[in-house]
Amino acid sequence: MQRSENRILTTHVGSLPRERELSDLLIAQEAGSAIDDARLNTLSQAGVERCVGAQIDSGIDIINDGEQPRVGFQTYVATRLSGFGGTSEREPFTDFAQYPDFGDVWANRGMVVSKVFDAPAADAEVSYTDLGPANREFDMFDAALADVGGKYSEAFMTAACPGIVCTTMGNKYYDSHEAYVRAVGREMQKEYELIHSRGYLLQLDCPDLAMERHGQFQHHNLKEFQNAIAIHIDAINEACVNIPRERIRLHVCWGNYDGPHDCDVPLADILPVIREANVGGFAIEFANPRHQHEYAALKKNPLPDDVLLIPGIIDSTVNYIEHPQVICNRILEAVDAVGDKERVIAGSDCGFGTFAGWEMVAGSVVWAKFAALAEGARLASAKLW
Repeated sequence: MQRSENRILTTHVGSLPRERELSDLLIAQEAGSAIDDARLNTLSQAGVERCVGAQIDSGIDIINDGEQPRVGFQTYVATRLSGFGGTSEREPFTDFAQYPDFGDVWANRGMVVSKVFDAPAADAEVSYTDLGPANREFDMFDAALADVGGKYSEAFMTAACPGIVCTTMGNKYYDSHEAYVRAVGREMQKEYELIHSRGYLLQLDCPDLAMERHGQFQHHNLKEFQNAIAIHIDAINEACVNIPRERIRLHVCWGNYDGPHDCDVPLADILPVIREANVGGFAIEFANPRHQHEYAALKKNPLPDDVLLIPGIIDSTVNYIEHPQVICNRILEAVDAVGDKERVIAGSDCGFGTFAGWEMVAGSVVWAKFAALAEGARLASAKLW
C-alpha cells in the first residue's frame, strides 16, 4: 500500500453511481426476473470504464471499478455463494425508530433500490464454489485500467467482510452467530485471496464494526457488542492469513444514509477492538457532522506506527461540494491526529452507489467532489512539504 511520501494521495471507499438502466437490470436479476445477460455485461463494462475514466479525470490516485457489476456492496455475496434464500427480517435502525417521521421522509423519496433490509438469509451451508463472476468483474476492471495506462497510483478492489454479510443476511441455519460468521469467513477467503492474486489492494467493507451497534445489536449492551465485533475481527484475520497486511485496508462506517445518527456508537468505544485487525490501513468516516470530532479518539488510542489512516474528508450523503480549503483543513487535522503526513491518504466517508438505485448524490456532483478532494489535497501538500 503506497504511502503519501511526496504529497497527500487521494482515494475513495468504493461504490460509485450507476446508470439507471444498469441499476434496473441488477435489481431485476436479484429479484429472480429474466434479464438480458449480454446487455447486463455490456452495461457493467461500460460502467466500469466510465468510473475509471472519471476517477482519473477528477485527480483520484488510488482507484477501483466503482462496484458497477454488483447489486450491493455486501448483498452481491448472495449471488456468488450458495446457501442463501428466502428473506431476512431486519429491525429498523434505532434512529429510524426514534424519529419515525424521518422514516416517512426516507420512504417518500421513491427510490427503486435493491434488497437492503429484506436481503436473502442463510438457510443452508454457505459455499463459494464458483469464482467465475468475480473473475469476470476483475477482467472488466483490468480492461479499463489498460485503457488509462499509468495515470493512477494503485488499484483496489472491495469485498464484503464476514460480519457485514452475516448481519445483513440473517442466520436461519447455523447454531450461533459466531458459527455463521466463521463459516462465511472461510468461504470469502477464496475471494479475498483472488483479489490479492490479481494484484489489487484488498479493501474489506466492514460497517458492522460500527453501524450494527444501532442495528442487529441495538438490544445488547456495549460490552456484548464489543465482544461480537471482536469475533468479526478474528474472522477477518483468519480469512486474510495468507495476504500481507500491507495489502489490506479496512473500511468502517456507521451507515451510509443521511439520517439522525445520534445513536451511533462513539469511535472511542470500538477503536480498541477494530485496531486488532491485521491490516495496513483503516478508512474511517470523519467528514459528516456526527463524526468530525472523533480524531481525539485516535490521539488517545493511536493506530500502530506502520498503519495508514484513510480519513473521510468528503461526505458521501450530501450534494454539497466541499470547498478545497475545507478539504485542506480536514486533511491537516487528520495529519495532526496521526502525527505522520506520510500515513494519511485523503478519502470519502463511504460509497456513492452503496446499492443499485441507492444514489443520494448526483453523479456529476460526485466527480466534482472528487476534483475538490484532489485540489484540497494539493493545498494540504503545499503546506506539509
